[in-house]
Amino acid sequence: MKTSPAAALSLLALLATPLSAAAQFHDGLAPPNSNEEEGWSGRGELGLALSKGNTESESFLGKFDLAHVTKLRRHAFGASAQYASTDDINSARRYELHGTSGFRLDERSYVYGTIRNERDNFGSYEYQWTAAAGYGFEAIRNETQALSFEVGPGYRFAKDQGTRDRRREAIARGLADWTLQLTETASLDDTLLVESGSDNTFARNVFGVKVKVSDSLAMKAGLETRYNSQVEPGIRKTDNLTTVNLVYDFK
Repeated sequence: MKTSPAAALSLLALLATPLSAAAQFHDGLAPPNSNEEEGWSGRGELGLALSKGNTESESFLGKFDLAHVTKLRRHAFGASAQYASTDDINSARRYELHGTSGFRLDERSYVYGTIRNERDNFGSYEYQWTAAAGYGFEAIRNETQALSFEVGPGYRFAKDQGTRDRRREAIARGLADWTLQLTETASLDDTLLVESGSDNTFARNVFGVKVKVSDSLAMKAGLETRYNSQVEPGIRKTDNLTTVNLVYDFK
């Protein structure tokens, strides 16, 4: 069954409701934020898991984000990569590049433009290109927590993994972003992204718990859930990825 953009945005609102207690922009998707220091900042994450014995497997996950902030503008860029193999026979890779620019309209609202490219050996789509623009609003923002929402129209180019068919369609994009500072060293964050068109609805939710080891170094445990409404036979609509990463923040 195909999902309309309006239905997907309704789903976004329902899923974001439990988060209404907190939030802060992160993960390379942020607009200008008056709480941030001006200038350049960045973050890198690295995770690796190895298994030896009856089954030999390895999994690698890396992320990198870079942002430049002024009082009225914020430009952010990022990349991520995931590699997994089992017994040197089955292997898969996933790559993503994204970039966004935002311009603040007032203390709480802003406009943004964003572009995202994903190449995925794990799922039904060999690649997905999406571009969107829209309006964002910071519902909550204080010293310990923040909650923000984005919504706007966009366009998607995609290619099926099996049939090799190319798909082009208009989409509706929605984002809910949340952060809660528990203590001076521990924080929670959650980002929900929905890109919905007549052919496919893509949704990704990333939840993380981060504990600082030093001013620039931290350990982060996360759960990433990915969903595609339309998939090829034999492929599940939902993927879950649990990670434990080393995080390095720099300015």
